[in-house]
Amino acid sequence: MAPQDHRITLLGKPGCHLCDDARAVIERVAAELGVPWEERDITASPEDQAEYGEMIPVVLIDGVQHDYWRVNENRLREALRR
Repeated sequence: MAPQDHRITLLGKPGCHLCDDARAVIERVAAELGVPWEERDITASPEDQAEYGEMIPVVLIDGVQHDYWRVNENRLREALRR
């Protein structure tokens, strides 16, 4: 699978400084590899809040949890190249 065939989702909430850090990493890696990504505010979904509330930011690749709290840039890049 080519990197651009994946999709990254960042789950976060407003005012989250770790989410800001994760967003910067995702923006950089996604731009480099041509991977589409989206951001979802967990405060808009009771289900997301119940499941991920203590873990944000959470990074999903193709809907599967990849990382939480801190995003490792090299690990993200490698996962997208698989």
